[in-house]
Parts: sequence; C-alpha cells; structure tokens
Amino acid sequence: MNRLAHETSPYLLQHADNPVDWWPWSAEAFEAARAANKPVLLSVGYSSCHWCHVMAHESFEDRATADYLNEHFVNIKVDREERPDVDAVYMEAVQAATGQGGWPMTVFLTPDAEPFYFGTYFPPAPRHGMPSFRQVLEGVRTAWTDRRDEVSEVAGKIVRDLAEREISHQGAQPPGEQELAGALLGLTREYDAQRGGFGGAPKFPPSMVVEFLLRHHARTGAEGALQMAADTCERMARGGIYDQLGGGFARYSVDRDWVVPHFEKMLYDNALLCRAYAHLWRATGSELARRVALETADFMVRELRTGEGGFASALDADSDDGTGTGKHVEGAYYVWTPAQLAEVLGDEDAHLAAQYFGVTEEGTFEHGQSVLQLPRQEGVFDAERIESVKQRLLAARAQRPAPGRDDKVVAAWNGLAVAALAETGAYFDRPDLVEAAVGAADLLVRLHLDDHARLARTSRDGKAGANAGVLEDYGDVAEGFLALASVTGEGVWLEFAGLLLDHVLARFTDPETGALYDTASDAEQLIRRPQDPTDNATPSGWTAAAGALLGYAAHTGSEPHRTAAERALGVVRTLGPRVPRFVGWGLAVAEALLDGPREVAIVGPGAQDEKTATLHRTALLGTAPGAVVAMGTPESDEFPLLEGRPLVGGEAAAYVCRNFTCDAPTTDPVRLKSALGG
Repeated sequence: MNRLAHETSPYLLQHADNPVDWWPWSAEAFEAARAANKPVLLSVGYSSCHWCHVMAHESFEDRATADYLNEHFVNIKVDREERPDVDAVYMEAVQAATGQGGWPMTVFLTPDAEPFYFGTYFPPAPRHGMPSFRQVLEGVRTAWTDRRDEVSEVAGKIVRDLAEREISHQGAQPPGEQELAGALLGLTREYDAQRGGFGGAPKFPPSMVVEFLLRHHARTGAEGALQMAADTCERMARGGIYDQLGGGFARYSVDRDWVVPHFEKMLYDNALLCRAYAHLWRATGSELARRVALETADFMVRELRTGEGGFASALDADSDDGTGTGKHVEGAYYVWTPAQLAEVLGDEDAHLAAQYFGVTEEGTFEHGQSVLQLPRQEGVFDAERIESVKQRLLAARAQRPAPGRDDKVVAAWNGLAVAALAETGAYFDRPDLVEAAVGAADLLVRLHLDDHARLARTSRDGKAGANAGVLEDYGDVAEGFLALASVTGEGVWLEFAGLLLDHVLARFTDPETGALYDTASDAEQLIRRPQDPTDNATPSGWTAAAGALLGYAAHTGSEPHRTAAERALGVVRTLGPRVPRFVGWGLAVAEALLDGPREVAIVGPGAQDEKTATLHRTALLGTAPGAVVAMGTPESDEFPLLEGRPLVGGEAAAYVCRNFTCDAPTTDPVRLKSALGG
C-alpha cells in the first residue's frame, strides 16, 4: 500500500492500492526526489474522469510499469479538484507547450518542481501517432541521465516564460455600455442559431453566459439576448445532456445537438444550471424552465447531499454494465434499447416511450442504445400516462449498478449550490430546498471555516481537508451566503460573507493594481502564483470574488469593497468584447454594476406578517441585475439597509435605492415589481 491510503480525496484513495509508490503533493516528495536524484512524475486527474480511470487501469495497475516508475521516478498523484492551484500552474505549462490540455495530465518535473516534459493520456502501446507510456518514461529517463544540462535549460526557460504571463491590469476601468454591447455582438456571432449554445462539438452548457444574457435583457430590454438564453436552455433541456428521468445535467455534449453527453454529473454544473433556469423562469414564466430548475434541485438534494449536509462533488460517467463481468462502461446507467423498454413497460407503453424519448433500434449512442431526449411535440402525449412511464423507468433504472460518487465536499461548489437552492426554494415555495441550502451553509461554517475565517478547500466524512481554500472558494461561498441572507432575512449570512471577503481584500488582491490571484499571499509558493480571470466550468475566482464584493458593498455601503469590485472588473473591459464566452460571469457582474446594483429593504412588523412576505417575495422575483434584498423589522440591526427605514402607515414597506438615490417607499407589491423590472 502506498502513501495515499490516509488521504481524504476519493480520487487519491482510488490509487491507494496501485503498485506505483505514489506520494501526495508535498514538500517531502520533492525532498525524496532531490535526495535520490530522480525526476518527478506528476499525474493529475479527478475521480469522475473517464480517461484517468483508463490510464490507471492500463498503466498504474500494471506491475511492470509500476516497477519501472518506482525505480526511476518519484511519483506524485494530485486530485485537481483538491489542488486547483497545482493543476492550474502545470496545465498552463502543458497548454503553452502542446497547444492543448486535459486530464489525466502527465508532467515530468525536476526535484525543484520545474516542468520539462508534458502530456495527457498515454496508451500502454503506441497508438494513433502517440508513443506508449513506457516509451515516454524511457525517453524521459534517458534525457534525465544523459542530457541533464539540456533538461535544466528547458525547465528554466518554461518557468521564466510562465513568469512573464502575469496579467497586465494597471489602471483598468470596469466595462461600460460599449463593452457590454460589444460582448453581446461577439456572442451573437458565435451563437448556434439552429441548435442553441455557442461553438461546435464538444458543446458545454454556457451557464455563466446565460446569466449575462438574462441580466443584459433585464437592464436594456434587448430581445436578442433573451432569445439566445431561452433557446439555448430549451435545447439543452430537451437533449440527452439532461437526464429526462432523474433530472440534472451531464458535463457536456460530445455533439453539437446536445444528444450524446459525457455522462459524468458534476455538482458545479447542476448548481449553476439550476440557478440559470430559475432565473429564466423569473424572466419569462417558462414552465419548462420551472420544471428543469426544480428537477435539477431535487437531483442535487437526492443524489449529491452527504450525511453531513453538504453536497458531493460528482457522479462518475462509468458504471458496471450489469453483465456480471465487472466491466465498467460509460453511460451504462442511463441508456436504453427498445427491448429494455419493453421489458420494463410492456410492448404498448414501450412503443409510447420510444416515441416520446426518441429511442430507436439503431440507437443514438453505442451498440444500439439510445440516450433519452424530449421531443418538441410532447403536448400530443397523454401527460398522466407519460408520468407513469417515467416513474416505472426511473424505478427500473435504480436497480442498475449506480455510478460511483465522489463524496468530497468542495467549498466553492457548495457555495454555488447554496445560492441555487436558496433562490429556487424561495421562487417556487419549496422551503425544503431553502433548508437544504442552510444545511450546506452550516456545514461550510462549522467544518470549512477556522477560527480566523480561513476556508478549507474540501472536507469528507465530516473531516476538513488539509488544503487551503483558493479564491474561487472565497468568492463562491460568499456569493452563496449573500443569496441566503436575501432569501432568509438572517443577517448572520451577510456577516459571514463579510469575513470571507475581508480575506479577499487582504490576501488575494494586489493592492497596487487591484488584480486578483487564485491563491493567497501566504499560501504555498509554487513555480508561479496562479491567476486567471476567465471562466472554465465555473466562474473564475477573479470574477466570482468581484460579484460577491459588489453585492456585499450594496448591502453595507462599504466603499473599499465596491472599489475592489470595480478594479477587478477592469479585466472584463478588455476581455469581454474579445472572448465573451469565457468571461460570462464577469459580464454578468458588470451588468449589476451598471444597474447599481439596486438595494431593496423590506421592513415589516414581523417575519410572519403576510404583507411583509408578499413584498419580500416580490423583491426576490425582481429581475434587476444583482439586486440585493434585506428583510427585517425597523428595530433589526442585522442589515445596514434596514437602518432608519420605518413602517409606512403601520404597514410593511419596501425601500428601493441605487447610486445614492432612493425611490419613495411603497407598500404596493405591484409598484415594487415595476421598480425592480419583475
């Protein structure tokens, strides 16, 4: 057994029984490499990564390969979800050297952690122009032994090149009307008008871009922005990327039509999409958006919530194919053949289900299997009968071997889930969803926050991990706490958000330029301090922090927080018109800044007062970008926005302000709705 047996990461634990003598990322591992004068093999992946499992089975479980690795290398295994900083630094090097990246990531380092050779997946035998993993290992060993000076020169040059990639941010102003209009134009050019979404295959759910489009429409009335958001969301919801039986979204579609997904289900995708669909419903009243938001929320609570109240990271793409051979196959849990439908439903209902879900003899996936989809003409089917079919298929699917679950709790992704569940629960009168959000937030405070309000990146089984939180953890958790404060009227969540954002100002921000770093100033020093303002599968830490800083400033009137948000958004002024698909959340935050954001105080005689509740719900349903909501009694000291705000005529009242100007208070929900664009 290697050194991974005592780690908390499920991905690392999957490799604990490998014959490879793995180390976790640690100073001790590099000291061992230095003492033995060996290069380091750094292997980075994550538990729901299909090709990570393939390479592990082919190479890391192979005794001969392991013996060679153990003799000639010091081998380090990293879970990219636990150490996004390590992943980011070396992925930048891989992409710079090869023009592409991905996982598993395979990097060879000097004992000083300087990279000199890169790759991703390597097969056990030469294939499709790729060398075998053993050939790579032998080549690296030869270079290390016979051409050490050349290796050192290459490694030094790579580190110098990475150091020169520091983002220039001096004096940048936040984006204005012109830049946001330019971003919308850029998105229009990349929009797939036939299929929804942006770009070609593989096609990823553009959650943050949808949020920008909805906010832009709310602020400007641009119908084209709303149309792109609504059509994209409809196509995704009707495609195979959405689980038509159990709710929730797969990671991405391998084709342009959203038909065949990569079947892993990630917490972050589902949290972001749940919130996006809830916001789409808020803007349009779409019944499809309402259903998908609720089904996705229910999926997260049902299948990802842990015993401690947090949310697990992911469900694997692969699962046992049920043939008794133990073979794991991608998508086995989700796909159907006509014969399988008949076995569960009988011939008549199987024919109906095949028509409804697009299941064919040829199949839409592999080996005559089909991924369930939803046709546009579902209204011609009997709704009650279809619901019966769905429930029977769901029950039958539950008897199949389930995909594995990565049950580590990642702070950032739980922050996204808190925001999504709190708002979805409030919009649709589902207090159980709000309670689930509170439970996850409680876990983050109880387990992830230390006595100095510093965040741990992960936890598992009620135990906090050793890795420090990165910028996205602070930004996304603060965002979740701010949403929870608006929904529950409990000011303690605003207080916790403030504690986290104080760390952003003190430890993640360049005081000279306002630029943000992904790691804290006192974090472990890598070969480069990672810094990336562009979105990936989640909002970048940079723009997530900017959004939370802006929301907190709107709640409290804090000038330092607002100034920090404005300075951080300067990078969006540059990137927005050029690469709008990759700064969607930054553009969404910029929309909030241009709109104010609006500050709404709901003052009533008590939380149970019906008029207070009506005004509160009206405020939450307003579409004004990034609006913040505080609710309480005139005597409450939990929210600064409530200070000096009395009842009106003895009744609950709403106060709406922005840009240092306030409307007259109103007791009329209709007037409040009009004031907030709802």
